[in-house]
Amino acid sequence: MLRMTRSLPMLVVAVAALSTAACRRNRPAETTPTPTVNQDSINAANAERARQDSIARANQARQDSINAADAARRAAEEAAARRLAEARNLLGAMIYFDLDASDIRDDSKAALDQKIPLLNANPNLTIKVTGHTDSRGSDEYNIALGQRRARAVRDYLVQRGIASSRIQLDSRGEEQPVAQGEDESAWSQNRRAEFEITAGGDNLVLPNS
Repeated sequence: MLRMTRSLPMLVVAVAALSTAACRRNRPAETTPTPTVNQDSINAANAERARQDSIARANQARQDSINAADAARRAAEEAAARRLAEARNLLGAMIYFDLDASDIRDDSKAALDQKIPLLNANPNLTIKVTGHTDSRGSDEYNIALGQRRARAVRDYLVQRGIASSRIQLDSRGEEQPVAQGEDESAWSQNRRAEFEITAGGDNLVLPNS
């Protein structure tokens, strides 16, 4: 009887241990909770991405417009600069004369006629016309011939409405040849009238087409 009483607590402990083990075996396995997808967050992110893309496209379009405007402005400025350079070249274009003559040749008339619209469009523009000769003849004769040539140019322009006060005359005779040599090829280039802008040439106005 005493032996059974001593064994009873051990039996109770064994039963309890078995019961605990059985409970552990029957407990469902623990699982990691799956995060819940927040659709509102996804929509917000997509909307923000679309907004940034729209801003980027608008900025690019604005920059493209600025670049196009700058390119057009530069092209217009370059075209205006070319026209002004052409106008200056036209005003400075020389005309030529026959041997011992101061009459305006037909080809020289055409060159002078091209200067008239520019002179009319720029009433404050003044020029100097310098007559030159070839190397034949005396110094005195050539100075006088150069003067007659410059005067013939002025008279031609005055007859077409340009004020004589805007045209200064000079003669260098044979002193300043543009071609060296003692043949007709050189002489024909030296029988000329040169043109120089003396005032009003800084801001040339181009005539209307």
